[in-house]
Amino acid sequence: MKKAIGVVGVVALMAGLAGCQTPGQEYGANVYNAGQVNTRQEAATVQILAVLPAKVQVSNAQNQRAAAIAGGVLGALAGGVAGANVGHYHQQNTVLGAAGGGVAGAALGSLVPGTVLVDGVSIAYKQEGKVYNSAQVGQLCQFQPGTAIIVSSGPNETRIQPNAVCPPPAQKQG
Repeated sequence: MKKAIGVVGVVALMAGLAGCQTPGQEYGANVYNAGQVNTRQEAATVQILAVLPAKVQVSNAQNQRAAAIAGGVLGALAGGVAGANVGHYHQQNTVLGAAGGGVAGAALGSLVPGTVLVDGVSIAYKQEGKVYNSAQVGQLCQFQPGTAIIVSSGPNETRIQPNAVCPPPAQKQG
């Protein structure tokens, strides 16, 4: 019994860590995929006129899948442990409990939303005499009015690079 509870605890910890992924971070202007590293990309300078807060809707499918899998595994383990401790037919009850718990756990895990809102910015900028806007995943403190670099790796892609540094988080004194 203690061993089964320990296994459930370890699986719960792993599931919790798997669900800690921050969706949308791969869309930041300063995030590159492997195919963009060490390659030439067109760049220009722009004048940032204003930076406004925005929310960007991104896929949460990876966390949704992880939650459904973790819920199924945890449900099966919990159902199996519970079934093993009920009645006289321990083996049959264990199998039925594990199956029922797995289905219920996976169903509960699938309730994680398919999309989430992440912090972003709406950047108004001037380039070659025209004013444009670009919505990007990022933090307000990463951008400020003034000169910035814009990188383009596609006809409609604008990746305005951060031109400011966010202050480090305040450390707790204890």
